[in-house]
Amino acid sequence: MAKATTAASDTSKYTSEMFQAIIDKCEGCDRIVEADTTRFCRTYTAPAAKWRLGFCNFATHAKPEILAVAARVNPLKASKRAANKAKKK
Repeated sequence: MAKATTAASDTSKYTSEMFQAIIDKCEGCDRIVEADTTRFCRTYTAPAAKWRLGFCNFATHAKPEILAVAARVNPLKASKRAANKAKKK
């Protein structure tokens, strides 16, 4: 009986106009809750704001692309390090 009451209070939270409806980019996320035929994000009140800068950090359906940038090596320092390693042996 307590679970039915909890579920009813959860949907009232979303229909109180505090939460905004999801946008197209949110489709497929595991955090979507449906209340009164409208779909809301369970975690964030304004999903469009999370996607404004490019990527929502709460998204479970998409992962950010991480680019590995090779560090630039100073050739002078590299030659000195190699010379010091040779002296130690």
